[in-house]
Amino acid sequence: MEWRCRRITWSGGVPGLGWSGGRTSTLTYGRRLAFRAVGARQCPGARGNPCPVEAVVPGRATGGRCPECARLDRTHSVAADTFLDDPQPYRVYLAWFGPGMTKVGITAEAREETRLLEQGAVTFSWLGRGPLMAARRTEEVLRQALGVPDRVAYERKRAARHALPSASARAAEVEELHRRAGEIGGWTETLEPLEFVARDHAEAFGLDGLPPLDGTVSELVDGGVVTGRLLAAAGPDLHLLDPDGRCLALDTRLMGGWVLQGAGESEAFSVPVAHTVSAVDPSTQGELF
Repeated sequence: MEWRCRRITWSGGVPGLGWSGGRTSTLTYGRRLAFRAVGARQCPGARGNPCPVEAVVPGRATGGRCPECARLDRTHSVAADTFLDDPQPYRVYLAWFGPGMTKVGITAEAREETRLLEQGAVTFSWLGRGPLMAARRTEEVLRQALGVPDRVAYERKRAARHALPSASARAAEVEELHRRAGEIGGWTETLEPLEFVARDHAEAFGLDGLPPLDGTVSELVDGGVVTGRLLAAAGPDLHLLDPDGRCLALDTRLMGGWVLQGAGESEAFSVPVAHTVSAVDPSTQGELF
């Protein structure tokens, strides 16, 4: 039986790896993780449908889909502004990823905190709730008025997790933005404002006591082995302590489409690794989420 990886999942606040066919493997902090990529990386398809041509996709592509399946996946995407008539209620939130790294966003109310876990938000608070288009307009108004982005570079998120301030300091930064948001006129006429309540994911992510980040996995390759002790998971990232004592981040989006097999205890870590970047460098460029 082939175990072809799809993506990380967050069910009930617990991380897992999803596989083609609907299976999920729960990830446990402190446990050894060891696997080998086999063969070619294939497009996993989109929206529950397999790729019709079983296209091979590049190892470094975090999207992990061929162009046609990527277009299909974005066809009904709230994030891409291509799905505008959803009748269910939405929530606007402030999500904190590190000092000076707070964004404003929206998510379907029925998804609860799942979207925040998927993004790797360490601390967050709801701002308001209401119809989709009102939530979208409010997101843009607050983004401009508060001077906060709607996206934060992944590289900055990853590095910030390894030097977090206290939970109270995290909450205070979000609370100040929440207070300022409430003073901005107009949006509360179409959305129900929600009181500030800080919600923290550091424990769910396993972030307490993370050692400094030494690098990130660049890509998986045929026959390449990833092995190490799982320290934490946040958003799409796994943080591992490899056999050489390096703390490395693995973006699980790079795993999508690969057949993965278990690796033995004696097998060495053998996939490409890139040196980490500063969490506070404003010139940092990278993929956004």
